[in-house]
Amino acid sequence: MSWVWLEATLPLGIIAGMLCVMGNAQYYIHKAAHGRPKHIGNDVWDVAMERRDKKLIEKLSAAHN
Repeated sequence: MSWVWLEATLPLGIIAGMLCVMGNAQYYIHKAAHGRPKHIGNDVWDVAMERRDKKLIEKLSAAHN
C-alpha cells in the first residue's frame, strides 16, 4: 500500500518533463530566429526604446564611415 503514490508520480513526472521540453524548444526556436532570447514583459515603452537605440546606433555607424 505504501508504493501506491509511485503510480501517480510517474505520469506527473512525464507531464512535467514534456512541459520542460516544450518550453526549451520555444526558447531555442525563438533564439535561432531572432538571434537573442525573448524579452519577457516587453511593453510598448520597451519596443520604442529598442527602435530608438537601433536608430541611434545606425546613425553613429553611418557617421563614422
